[in-house]
Amino acid sequence: MKRWLVGLLLVGWLVSPAEARKPNILFIFTDDQAPWALGASGNPLAKTPHMDRIAREGAYLPNAYTVTPVCSPSRAALMTSRYGTEVGITDWIHPRREAKLGLDPKFPVWPRELKKAGYRTALVGKWHLGRQDNQHPTRYGFDHFMGHRRGGWSPVNPTLEKGGTNRKFEGLTADVLADEALAYVRANMSRPFLLCWHTRAPHARWLPVAEEDMAPYKGVDVPIPNPDYPKLDVPRVKRMTREYLASVRSVDRNVGRMLKALDDLKLADHTIVIFSSDHGYNMGHNGIWHKGNGHWVLKPPPPATDNIPRGQRPNMYDNSIKVPTMIRWPGVIRPGTVVKQTVSNLDWFPTILAMAGVATQPSWRLRGRDFTPLLKGRTPAGWDNTYYAEYSTHHQSRTHMRMISTGQWKLIRDFLDPMRDELYHLARDPDEATNLIRSKDPKVRSVVADLHMRLVARMKINGDTVPRSR
Repeated sequence: MKRWLVGLLLVGWLVSPAEARKPNILFIFTDDQAPWALGASGNPLAKTPHMDRIAREGAYLPNAYTVTPVCSPSRAALMTSRYGTEVGITDWIHPRREAKLGLDPKFPVWPRELKKAGYRTALVGKWHLGRQDNQHPTRYGFDHFMGHRRGGWSPVNPTLEKGGTNRKFEGLTADVLADEALAYVRANMSRPFLLCWHTRAPHARWLPVAEEDMAPYKGVDVPIPNPDYPKLDVPRVKRMTREYLASVRSVDRNVGRMLKALDDLKLADHTIVIFSSDHGYNMGHNGIWHKGNGHWVLKPPPPATDNIPRGQRPNMYDNSIKVPTMIRWPGVIRPGTVVKQTVSNLDWFPTILAMAGVATQPSWRLRGRDFTPLLKGRTPAGWDNTYYAEYSTHHQSRTHMRMISTGQWKLIRDFLDPMRDELYHLARDPDEATNLIRSKDPKVRSVVADLHMRLVARMKINGDTVPRSR
């Protein structure tokens, strides 16, 4: 009896009751992965059994979006629950032209709040929110960082920062980052942990990958979404598709290693596993490849315009903005749940804090919503599936694109060039193949007027300058 009481007291001393209730949080965040590159989406070409397992054992969110289709402002929105225009990051951060640009540490961020709540916190992988020391991940609540502060780096033998020092690591980058993530989990089992594992893959360049990741695609004549698109470079699209899917598989294989480790360490029942990406991707869709700063894959590409260089196709297609999203939360989310409501990466801040039992503050002015009720099968009253997104390019091209979508209709305005405005009837045209912006149909004109009014209202809320010409 005495031994039992001593043991009980010892456990209570090592782990407080509050900490005992907190779940571990594993946030797996890929780079440039579209939902179509996921088996759970119905694509038989995507060999992603471990990503699919997360969806099967938890919830799949087919209508998850980012609020901007490029790396840095998307990651800023993830961290702050604010739009890029609000934090001063509207395009990917250029390492030379914008060497001092980054996310201001003054903004509230959820990793810092979890650290205050007793979590051990780590970021493994890509940061891309500033290279200066005052923009280091440890300034935003991460106790441990191993990875790269810039946007892209090599898929093999990468030079990465660890312990404040840059050094070269031998091996495939996907495996190197996974090794670090696994080591962190094994070393931090005694207290609740937050591990943000931000992979490099499937960001281009995709090769090399492990032989087992490339094997399913060698010699395969892969189908592509728009093979009849005028002047499409079909052989190039097929080659890139094979390489891209192999890179996705390299991530999935390492996700499998992590899920097995959670099982073996008896952590699976106490760990929320989140899987998502910073934005989507095009691979021949509508004649382009890449993301929001897309490239034509045509022979030849269209000529340049005043603001758009030859070969460029800045865009806000759904393939650029939709993100693969799954969540496994044992004991809370019923396995096989499908959440059809619209969510965005702005929502992660309040949602993750709610998962951890940490309160948000009105002074933070979060733009996102806590969607934990959706995961539990309840839709909050007044849940609106309309979503707004923005993208201002200023590197290769110059645009000022703003978008609003109801799920039925989608309006895109480029305030630097009205000839680039777009309107799609998503309910009838989910591939966004037919731009209706010039339609004379009174019903269509009414839709345009309504969506434009709502778009401008959203811009005003964000403090986003509305050009007088509109």
